[in-house]
This record gives sequence, structure tokens and C-alpha cells, in this order.
Amino acid sequence: MLGSTGGCANPSRDQTARLLSSTTPLPERFSVPFVVPPVKQPVSRAGGASAYEIVQRRAVLEILPGRQTEVLGYDGLLPGPTIVAPRGEQVTVTHRNELYLPTVVHLHGGHTAAASDGYPTDLLLPAASPTGRRLSGHAHTTGGASGVVARGSRPYVYENEQPAATLWYHDHRMDFTGPQVWRGLAGLYLITDDAEEALGLPAGDHDLPVMIMDRAFAADGSLAYPSLDPRLLETPGVRDPYTAGVLGDVVLINGRPWPELAVDAARYRLRIVNASNARRYRLGLSPGPAGGGAPFLQVGSDGGLLAAPLSQHEILVAPAERFDVVVDFGAYPVGTEVVLTNALGLGSTDAVMRFRVVRSVRDASRVPEHLAWWEALETAPDTPVREWRFSRGGAGGPAHWLINGRAFDPDRMDARPRLDQTEIWRFSSDLHHPVHVHLSPFQVLRRGSDGPGRWDAGWKDTVDLTPTETVEVAIRFTEHTGRYMLHCHNLEHEDMMMMAAFETMA
Repeated sequence: MLGSTGGCANPSRDQTARLLSSTTPLPERFSVPFVVPPVKQPVSRAGGASAYEIVQRRAVLEILPGRQTEVLGYDGLLPGPTIVAPRGEQVTVTHRNELYLPTVVHLHGGHTAAASDGYPTDLLLPAASPTGRRLSGHAHTTGGASGVVARGSRPYVYENEQPAATLWYHDHRMDFTGPQVWRGLAGLYLITDDAEEALGLPAGDHDLPVMIMDRAFAADGSLAYPSLDPRLLETPGVRDPYTAGVLGDVVLINGRPWPELAVDAARYRLRIVNASNARRYRLGLSPGPAGGGAPFLQVGSDGGLLAAPLSQHEILVAPAERFDVVVDFGAYPVGTEVVLTNALGLGSTDAVMRFRVVRSVRDASRVPEHLAWWEALETAPDTPVREWRFSRGGAGGPAHWLINGRAFDPDRMDARPRLDQTEIWRFSSDLHHPVHVHLSPFQVLRRGSDGPGRWDAGWKDTVDLTPTETVEVAIRFTEHTGRYMLHCHNLEHEDMMMMAAFETMA
């Protein structure tokens, strides 16, 4: 599981990252209960609009049993509170920064106006900070012409004019996204609509978020991370050999290490979100369902429901990808313990949680053969094509990872696509790069000379590139003009300049 730009390690076929081992004893797996993050309540709701307030603050939590860990959290939680928004309801989330460092909030997967998308230099400075100087080691991250800087509080407005989907929000600060997400700045954002609710999918206590994060812990129980500047104030980046990405040896589900959940012998919807910095997971169930068959019935991807359910024997999920799957625990005898495994993990990371089937119930849920209307983006021989090459950069300096041979410059627009015009974007990679595009989702057309892969169905906003692979997607930006991002969602790669900016044009 090694990968390094320092030349001392060869990247594996499974991960482009290096393991950071904990120096505190790890807890026994499946010894803590599964928890669901709290749903945030609005401070007001009227006329098709709602308002929320979230405080970004430090908090001390018991993540590992018997140990205290400081986090940087939305409302002091890990993960932050979940926002549930009906489709078409305008949501304003006012974030107040009571931390000691700048932040930026990005709603990942949101169809969002540029002013609220979370451009990495649109900083929210701490309320208590006396000055805005020395925000990082790069001059352009101090804001200036590159960013719209606020102090104390900032409203983010989300129109939610998009289908029901599992989204998430997280920090997106220039140069420091990796350590700030690692320390806790991430949470769930669910869009609902009447069409999805009418399907009869598992709901209520049988509809579960599964936000996966891997982390490492120091001997005193604090979160370990190889930052060059542990205060995250001046010098960005990580120590060699972690420039390829950071893996932890503790798997957290909704902020709890390897939890266990008692389940009914019934269908459950699992909203799987990979909120890890760099780790990829190949998820399966052990044992599989009685009588064989696929353990997962995929019903959704990044951008919402699929057209029809898709049987999956395993789920390969890269950083930032989401998979909505239905698992029928009615296929297991009461008393069965079912482990959600990770075939890409070694040692402590070869499993992520455990289910224990405890009772028989009447299950009124269903998974219909048709889930959602789905528009295929049409391409033609004259469809514009844009090339985006993801590769390692020089051996020294902050620009370890590049797009089209260039490090990110927030003032440089590398493309100016027009609204409502379909384009083909061709992504090519040297190593593992989960590519995320802001504003609008896309559809995977092909991998290499083949069609879409097993896990490429539906509307995507993040696509997993494997070493030396080329992936083509069809994309069409709509409604909002302004500057947006595409980047690698290996957060260490992102922090070391593997980003590009584009401006959508009317």
C-alpha cells in the first residue's frame, strides 16, 4: 500500500498512498455501537426556504474507547450534523468560524452557484483572528484578487434544484484540505424528493448513512497526521514519504471505530460515503446471502438514483464516491453476524463494521425494477473534447502533483465551457486519481477502449482512475456561470496543486 513521490517506494495497484500507523493501542473491532449522525434542525423555515447555523469549533471527543481526541468539527462533531433538504427548497447554511485557522466549505455534489461553491481561496477567517496575514506559505492563498474573504461568519446558499441524492460537505481550504478534513471537517447532506419516497425503498431506521474515514492516532489519543506545519497556519504539505497520500489504520464509520449494529432480518439502505483522504475500499459481505447471489443491490450513485437497480457482488469506492445500496438481511438466519469487509485492506483495515441479525420482522419495503428517469447525454463526432492529464510533478517544492503538466493557479482558467453544451472530458492518469468535477455531474462513456466500468453507472461527480488509465465522460454544465474546480480527491494530491479551475460561460 505504498506510494511516494520521493522515489523510495513503488505505488501498488490498489492504493496510491502510504500507511501512517497509530502509536496508541487499537481497540477491539466490533466493540462499539454504530451511531447515526444527528440531523440538524433549521433555525427557520418558511416560504420554501430554510436557514441553518453551524459553528466550526474545536471539541474533545471519545472516538477510541477510553481516550480523548481533539477534533475540528462542524458543531464540534465528527462527522458534522446531517442536513436533510427537500428538493427545490432553498437552504442557507451560515457557518461561523470559531477555530484558529481559515476554512472553506464545499457542498460536494451540489449544483451550486459559484459564490457558495467553496472556491479554495474564498476563505472564512476565524472570528477571533486579529489579522488575515500568513494564511499559508503560498502568497496567493491569502485571498487578494483570487478569493472573496469573509471574517467570522459566511452564508452558503444551496438551491437544491437537483434530484434526491446523498451529498456531503467538507472543508476545501487551499493547501490545507487534507489535514482539515482529517481532523474532522466533514458532514452529510441529503436531498430528498417525492419521487424517491414513493418508490418504497427502505426508510426510517432502515435507511443508514455509512460515512467511512480512515484515521491514525498518536500515543496520547490525538489524531496523527504528517503535516509540515501541525498548526496548519503557514507551511502547507506533508512530510516525505506521505506526499502520495495518507492512509490510517483505524476505520471509522460515522466517527466510531469498526462499530457493530443490531439489524432486523429485513432490507436496509446503506448510503456509503468514502470520506477518507486517500484510501480506496473494495467492500463485500461475509458471509454472503444464503443461497448465493449478490449481497448488494445498488440503487444510487453520486448524483442520485440509477435508472434501475444493479446487482453488485462487491463495491469499489474511491475517495469522495458515494454508493447507495440495499442489503437484504432477511436472507440471513437470525443470529448471523455479517461483516462488511474491505478486500483492499490489510490487518486492521480488512473490515469496516459488523451487522448482527437479531429479529424477524415484517418488511414492507421493496426495490422496484424502475427507479428514476435517466437522460443519456448525447455525443457526436463534433462534440468538443477536453484533455485532462493527472501526473506527478517535480521532486521538490509544493507542486508534487499536476494537471496537464501545470500546478494550480487560482487566477488561471484552464477551460471556459459554455452552459447547456455537452462536452467530452478525457481524464488520463499515471497512478490512482479519484477525479472530482464541481457544479454538474457527468456520465462515464468509456474506460480505455471499453465501455463504462462495473461501478460507473448513473450520474457521477467523482470517477476513479487507476494507473495508466484513460476515462472519458460526457458532461454538460447548466444554470450557473462563474469559476469552478476539477481536481484529484486524494486530498494530499489536491493540496499539492493537483487542481484546475474553469469558468462556465453563458
